[in-house]
Amino acid sequence: MSAVPSLKNEINSVSRFLDWCKYKNVFYNNLYLEEYDWVIKMPLIPQDKNNRDKIKFKKFDLTSYVYLLSY
Repeated sequence: MSAVPSLKNEINSVSRFLDWCKYKNVFYNNLYLEEYDWVIKMPLIPQDKNNRDKIKFKKFDLTSYVYLLSY
């Protein structure tokens, strides 16, 4: 018997891609969590000092942004 519960061998699939918001003129580096259909959006270049580390968690929506590149 173990004091620490065993971990399941689950593989969560994560994709990375770049996109551009045409309304705010901001490029984003994204991590797409396929199992949950959520995206973690991180700006590539901060727009101003107040929003420097603004990370967004959004439900995936292909129509909101211009898809540029998957890597």
